[in-house]
Amino acid sequence: MIKSSQPTVLFRNASVIDGSQPDPLGVFDILVEAGTIKEVSSSRITASCDLEYDLKGQCVMPGLIDLHIHPFLTDMNLMRLEETPVSLVTAQASVVLNGLLDRGFTSIRDAAGGDWGLKQAVHEGLIAGPRLFISGRALSQTGGHGDFRRRTDDSVMCSCGSALHLTSRIADGVDQVRHAVRDELRKGADQIKIMVSGGVSSPHDPLEGCQFSNDEIEAAVDEATRAGTYVLAHAYSAEAITRALHAGVRTIEHANLIDKDAAELAASKNAFVVPTLVAYEAQAKHAASAGYSQAMLDKLKKVREFGMRSLEICKSAGVKMGFGTDIIGNQEMHAQEFLLRNEVLPAHEIIASATSVGAQVLRREGQLGVIAPGAIADILVVDGNPLDDISLLAGHGEHYLAIMKEGRFHKNQL
Repeated sequence: MIKSSQPTVLFRNASVIDGSQPDPLGVFDILVEAGTIKEVSSSRITASCDLEYDLKGQCVMPGLIDLHIHPFLTDMNLMRLEETPVSLVTAQASVVLNGLLDRGFTSIRDAAGGDWGLKQAVHEGLIAGPRLFISGRALSQTGGHGDFRRRTDDSVMCSCGSALHLTSRIADGVDQVRHAVRDELRKGADQIKIMVSGGVSSPHDPLEGCQFSNDEIEAAVDEATRAGTYVLAHAYSAEAITRALHAGVRTIEHANLIDKDAAELAASKNAFVVPTLVAYEAQAKHAASAGYSQAMLDKLKKVREFGMRSLEICKSAGVKMGFGTDIIGNQEMHAQEFLLRNEVLPAHEIIASATSVGAQVLRREGQLGVIAPGAIADILVVDGNPLDDISLLAGHGEHYLAIMKEGRFHKNQL
């Protein structure tokens, strides 16, 4: 697929929603020109255009943003990726990316695995998918969440050969951390990811364990900040979250075991939390076929138990929450994150997390996550009102009448 032309499109009588309030903002005409939203008006827009659609009150919303996903990790059993060549996983990732766009996600933050080449392929229209904000390879200490070596393996973990090694790199000590951050930025990373606690998919490290020293975390933040970007941290326990926040980490990923104090600290520092509840439901469904060990299953049980509570704690503390999924492998459950969050949060707050809050995290306020003049024309036309029924966003795009990314239709049933 090569990029098609960007037509001038006029949507009339669109009921606009963006999650900023429980009801639609009103009915507007929207003019799209050269890939951007040129005008939004409650009065009739008069303009010459290539295409014009009277939506008659159908809901229009900004393209969705997933802040934590791994298109390159195409097998829930990460160790099987050790035998998967990069060429094969790239082809598999192209299918994942197309599916994300089908589900209305026009931007994603790849949380480790995706590289500049994949990002550029999407940008050039060689692969259909959301625009990518890539983290490169996540940084892990020896024995940390990103160290996939078997206990019997004394070799040095390298970045060669397999899909698994696109995921992470080992860095120990301040100097190695600084070098690793600089190297990932050199290779095109938009932001830097570090592992500061254990995780479910790593078989040997304890879930609540704190990884990297304070000095190492601060070094990563310093290097990223001086390069004009920021650090996101994989973190489950309240202690790991607190250490990361004190070191200047900007977004906390997962955070299932967060407590009141850690949440209030995040709010005071204007940091973001990106929960990923659907990941654990998908893991629970496929854990047997993925070959999870008993230790991994025990960790999975714990994070599932505390996931909903983490939403309640963050909401009570006033923490800004972004939308993430962390789905690895089979993507069938991806958009069910909307339904899980709706057990605790109202629909408009969930939509905001996947639009305007996502844009804040990506530092693209005014460009992404809004229907407003000057914004990139990422536009969804929904058959129904997701403020009343969030399940309209939870399937595989069947409720979208149109999906537009940067002024081009990916889907058009208008």
